Amino acid sequence: MSTTLAMAERTPARRRAGLGRTLARHRGLLVAFLVFVALFLVVDWISPGPFSYFELSFMSSGGATLALAAMGQTFVILSGGFDLSAGAVISLVNVVLATWMGESVGSQLAMTVAALLIGGTVGAFNGFFVAFVRLQPIVVTLASMFIVQGITLLIMDKPGGMIAPEFSMALTGDVITDLLPAPIVVLLAALLVWFLVRNSRFGTGIYAVGSDEEAARAAGIATRSVKFWAYTLAGLFYGAAGAFISAQTGSADPLIGRPMLLQVFTAVVLGGTMLGGGRGGAVGSLVGAYILMIVVNILLVLNVSAYYSSVVEGLILIIAVLAGSFHRNSPVAGYLRLLATNLRARRTGTLARSHPAQPFSPELPAAPLKAGQADGASWLERHRQTLRYLVPAYVGFVVVLLATHLIYGSTLTNPAYFNSLLVLSSFLAILALGQGTAILTGGLDLSLPWMIGLIGIVTADLISGSDAAALWVIPFGLLLGTALGMANGAGIVFLGLPPIVMTIAMNGILQGAALVYSDGTPAGFASPTQRWLMTGSFLGVTPVIWLLVLFVVVALLLLGRTVFGRRVYAVGNSPLVAQLSGVGVGGTLIRTYALSGFCAALVGILLSGFSGQASLGMGDEYLLPSIAAVVVGGTLITGGRGHYLGMLGGVLLLTALATLLAGTTLPSAVRDIILGVVVLVAVLALRDRNP
Repeated sequence: MSTTLAMAERTPARRRAGLGRTLARHRGLLVAFLVFVALFLVVDWISPGPFSYFELSFMSSGGATLALAAMGQTFVILSGGFDLSAGAVISLVNVVLATWMGESVGSQLAMTVAALLIGGTVGAFNGFFVAFVRLQPIVVTLASMFIVQGITLLIMDKPGGMIAPEFSMALTGDVITDLLPAPIVVLLAALLVWFLVRNSRFGTGIYAVGSDEEAARAAGIATRSVKFWAYTLAGLFYGAAGAFISAQTGSADPLIGRPMLLQVFTAVVLGGTMLGGGRGGAVGSLVGAYILMIVVNILLVLNVSAYYSSVVEGLILIIAVLAGSFHRNSPVAGYLRLLATNLRARRTGTLARSHPAQPFSPELPAAPLKAGQADGASWLERHRQTLRYLVPAYVGFVVVLLATHLIYGSTLTNPAYFNSLLVLSSFLAILALGQGTAILTGGLDLSLPWMIGLIGIVTADLISGSDAAALWVIPFGLLLGTALGMANGAGIVFLGLPPIVMTIAMNGILQGAALVYSDGTPAGFASPTQRWLMTGSFLGVTPVIWLLVLFVVVALLLLGRTVFGRRVYAVGNSPLVAQLSGVGVGGTLIRTYALSGFCAALVGILLSGFSGQASLGMGDEYLLPSIAAVVVGGTLITGGRGHYLGMLGGVLLLTALATLLAGTTLPSAVRDIILGVVVLVAVLALRDRNP
């Protein structure tokens, strides 16, 4: 009897414990839902009239594209990856449908299937290289993003085309008049797919791989297959998003998906999915997409300029990631505890710096000679490993030079060609130092496009053709870029944000800042000295070439002969080992991204001098080339291995290749495709094959 009573008493406790675990597991989704309800009530309060069926239809249609794309991204993030190709796939599907869709029902059905196939094919491409070739998801999806973007521009280089009205009505109209909007049915179908996957063996595998891939493999899960199908399934959702936005707009825009990348990541994180994998779900991503849409609508109702939307989206992404990752062992909590400890030590006089010890310089034994290496080995033998990764870029550069000479003639004997080549290389050579240093630490800086754009716009506006103003504006611009780079580093170090998330968010914030500052129309122009630096002549060559020579010397000394350079390589090889060895990992990362910001600011100033003025999007075309030059130059994308001379070789190779292609009849979009392929081939050929 007593045993029965005890069991009866324990049952409610077990239920409460089980309920607590369930609530904790779905905390992100619950918070997202509560935020959505609160924002919905705010919209209802500030709206002039009561909520009606029209508002329901408008809201469901307005957020469906982002919701579908975010649900697809969720599969990838749950498996521990990232997918930067989502926006490019949406754009490709959009132009394909607007170009080839006919008015017949058969054509519309065929194009719907084609949209899913296009997305699935790109997803399978990404999944193959990530899962089976074991390349980094960031570099694979970035390369595929540019390949797909190039294909899109080859099909349609400006807005146009038409979507059949019947197709638009089928996806954006009413399933039941004045009762059930079609977008809700589309989203319910997507949720059905999610629940079927979530409750399958494959769905369990996604969570297991994202939580701990090695443990999942040990448990018998086919981890490679899971990752491959996660990317493929994500591509199918991107294809569906492309089809929906086509129905929504009724036409095509080859750049329609470009601004969606920041929004997609923000929606996923807002929905409670943890970056790094293992926790979250597509339901939360759907809710997060509508939260983001409502926030933008609130800004519009309050007459806030649309230019602020990307700023808000970037800030929301940072706050959401920070809120979702804040726990006892998070970097923020650790730094707060360290600060409290330092304050107590300062108050009690027990700080280590208050009691300096005697300097200790231990004698380190000489490094043992490798097998077959004689004492007093030659320079070539000592640097054989470095040259293995550095030389291919220069070999490729020579091959491109010979091909250019054979096609156009007199290239190798034409000083003007080499002068132009070095001038055009100067931008990438500068960016390669900042981006390359970030990659050497195991990170990546995706904020370069609008770091270049913002600094170029601000400095050109303040200079407005005055050399006197340039004397203080240029240093100000360089300091501003450095400070913004430090903000990137601080977010990565103190907030514990992944570099890709922090720099994507910063890129969106800087884009909005540039639009707000210029009101969408940049003003001002470069000073005469800036123009002379980029287009004049000094000792027989363009003056910027002398600046480039000085910059290369400084870069080689910085990475090869300074304490900072050694710390960069140490952090890239192993942050934990570097920290245990006394390296200030946090300080090194902050300085790294400050250097990247400085380089981007310098390029923004030089570009405005080269063209005479700044323009919106002036930095967009430099993101992939800055990464490609570093990777082609033999730098390991995961960090710890690389040399600036190799990066410089990659810059010369890519610039010579772009110059060669510019003289052909090939469309400019082909360059994006070639760059994407070059990055994949370089990463594949030069990756570290050591176990």
